[in-house]
Amino acid sequence: MTKAELIERVATDNQVSKALAEKLLNSVTDHISKCLKKNDKITLTGFGTFSVSKRKARTGRNPQTGAEIKIKATRVPKFKSGKLLKDTVGR
Repeated sequence: MTKAELIERVATDNQVSKALAEKLLNSVTDHISKCLKKNDKITLTGFGTFSVSKRKARTGRNPQTGAEIKIKATRVPKFKSGKLLKDTVGR
């Protein structure tokens, strides 16, 4: 499903315009991104939890040349699905 398809379904399910559904979806994703940037955790009960994980610096290899490269430490987004979502997908 694409973002446009999701917007269309949200608009139809809630009997609102596609423009309003898009604004709402953009607002939700923007706020999730801002919270993660501040290292906050977002829990949507039953759906899942968004959080930030830290990756340590490490040594890797360039697949083309085989040369060793240093990979910097970084923070990455993480999602852990909730029970309701797991049960829904597992059916």
